[in-house]
Amino acid sequence: MKKKILPLVLTLGIAASVAAVPYAGYAASTTDKIDQQLTQLKKQKADAQQKSNEAQNQITKVQNEKDQTAKDMTTLLNQVNEASKRLTMLNEQIDQVSDTLESNAKQLDEAVARVQSRDSMLKSRVRLMYMNGFVSYMDVLLSATNFSDFLNRVEALKAIVSQDKSILESNKKDKETVALKKEETEKQLEQVKVLYANADALRDDLQAKEKAKEVKIASLSKQEKVLEDISEESDKQITQIAKQEAELQEKKRAASKAKSPFTYAGGKLGYPLAAQAQITSDFVNRINPVTGKAENHKGIDLGAAKGTGILAAENGSVIYASWMNGYGNCVIVNHGNGLWTLYGHIMNDGIYVKIGDVVKRGQKIAGVGSTGQSTGNHLHFEVRLNEVPTDPKPFLR
Repeated sequence: MKKKILPLVLTLGIAASVAAVPYAGYAASTTDKIDQQLTQLKKQKADAQQKSNEAQNQITKVQNEKDQTAKDMTTLLNQVNEASKRLTMLNEQIDQVSDTLESNAKQLDEAVARVQSRDSMLKSRVRLMYMNGFVSYMDVLLSATNFSDFLNRVEALKAIVSQDKSILESNKKDKETVALKKEETEKQLEQVKVLYANADALRDDLQAKEKAKEVKIASLSKQEKVLEDISEESDKQITQIAKQEAELQEKKRAASKAKSPFTYAGGKLGYPLAAQAQITSDFVNRINPVTGKAENHKGIDLGAAKGTGILAAENGSVIYASWMNGYGNCVIVNHGNGLWTLYGHIMNDGIYVKIGDVVKRGQKIAGVGSTGQSTGNHLHFEVRLNEVPTDPKPFLR
């Protein structure tokens, strides 16, 4: 009886061994396939990451150019305002010169009238002398009948000579004044005309530049929107790849019968910092402090000093640990049952885990920083349910 049992046991053992070999081979084959898929996903993610980084670099470049253009616009507007002030001053100056010209014209007319009147007197005397014959001053004096008459004639001649001299000097002065005022007025008017023409040309040039800058800003804004769409699409693609990687990692663990790292079944999450911190920006619609645009803030910002340890909120597996557009350096942890937590703006060289790492609740995974779209050191903390951001506060209470 014992002899029959022994061959039977040996036969069953051999059969069992033969059956175990295909199963082990199947498990190994499944794991290899998953590893191949993970490798492909890693390459896809690297490509998407590169595309996102390139888009972000272009966005930064466009934003810088847009900011510089806006500054140039401000400078141009100030120049336009200055030109307008100069034009106003020139108009006032033209009015003053016009008044001066009118006054000078009146003075010129009066001076010309005086000159004409004096010339008329002198011509009248010359005509009288011509008609009556030329009589010299000496003839007048020698024709005196007595000494008293001689003295009277001397005084009369002195008065005539003085009057002639005064007339000639006044005429000369008036003529010089007329010529000088005329020259000064013409110079002033010509100068004002030139200045006005220059200022007018400057205003036209500045207005043309202002229009060109407005067109450029509109073009840059359009370009920026296209790049933001590309970057946002890349981020979605990266997130989807991370999800696929997590699912493949879970299949790999199942195939190798490894213990699942996911233990979350509901309840309160661990606080992501060692100490409570002030919420500097809540889970609300807000104006992005960097871009100045309205957005839905997908998490909460917790104020903390640079290098402060960031703690995993729950047991899980790291599905992302790299740069992501506005988040800067970023870590995403999968906790199972559709629950993810995201940690953003991590400092440079501040990511202490890698994709595929299993982390425990309260484990230090990164350090607080200010990378990406950030105005200061803080932790951006998100909770995502089935990839949809939800208010983290109820999970932390």
